Amino acid sequence: MLKQPILTAPHNCAECPIRHQAVCARCEPDELDALEEIKYYRSFEAGQTVVWSGDQMDFVGSVVSGIASLTQTMEDGRTQMVGLLLPSDFVGRPGRNGAAYDVVATTNLVMCCFRKKPFEQIMLETPHIAQRLLEMTLDELDAAREWMLVLGRKTAREKIASLLSIIARRDATLKPNDNPGTTVFDLPLTREAMADYLGLTLETVSRQMSALKRDGVIQLEGKRHVTVPDLIRLLEEAGDDTDGGVMA
Repeated sequence: MLKQPILTAPHNCAECPIRHQAVCARCEPDELDALEEIKYYRSFEAGQTVVWSGDQMDFVGSVVSGIASLTQTMEDGRTQMVGLLLPSDFVGRPGRNGAAYDVVATTNLVMCCFRKKPFEQIMLETPHIAQRLLEMTLDELDAAREWMLVLGRKTAREKIASLLSIIARRDATLKPNDNPGTTVFDLPLTREAMADYLGLTLETVSRQMSALKRDGVIQLEGKRHVTVPDLIRLLEEAGDDTDGGVMA
C-alpha cells in the first residue's frame, strides 16, 4: 500500500499554496486580518471522515492540500461518490446548518477552517469574500453540469481521460511548471474509487488506464504518479476541444 505523505499547514497566508485560488483570493490585508482571527487549521488522515451528511457544521473552509470526496448514501445503504474536493475548493455552506453530503479524506488532508457564524458576519461586511464565494459556487455548478455529461454520454475511455484532465488542470493552476506543456501529478484516487466515481467496473478502469498509457497519452510510474506529455491531447481524448468545450 502506498504510504500517504504527511501534510503540514502553512505558517501564514503568504505561504498558503491556494492563496490566489481560494475564497480569500481578493482580500485586502485588513480583510485577511479579520479572517485570521476566526481561522484554524485541521488535518485529517486518508479515510477519515471530515463531516457526516446531516451533521451540524460549526465551520466552513477551504481544502489547502490533499483531496476529499463527497458521498451520498441511499436509504438501502448504497453509496455514490458525487464529487471531489480539490485544493482551494470550499467546504460547507454559509446559511445552512447541516452538511448535505459525507465528506471523507481521500488522501491526507489539510483544511483552512473558519468558525461559521463569524464567517457569515464577515461575508456581510466584506464584498470581496461574498463575490469570490459566489464565483466559486457558480464554477461548482458548471463542474456539476459537466460531470452529468461525463457520466451520461461519454465512453469509458473518455470518462477516464476527463477525470485525469480535471485533476491535471487543477494541479497546473497551483504549481509552477518548468516544463511547459507537460503536467505531472499524483493521482489521488485508487482504481476502486475511480470506478465508483465514474460508474465503471474496476476492470474497465484498469484496462482504459493501460490503454491510455500504451497510446502515449499518459505515462505512469507505479499506479499513482502520472505524467501528461500533452494536455491538449488528453483533452481531445476526453471528448473536449482545446477551449474546454465539447467537440461536435
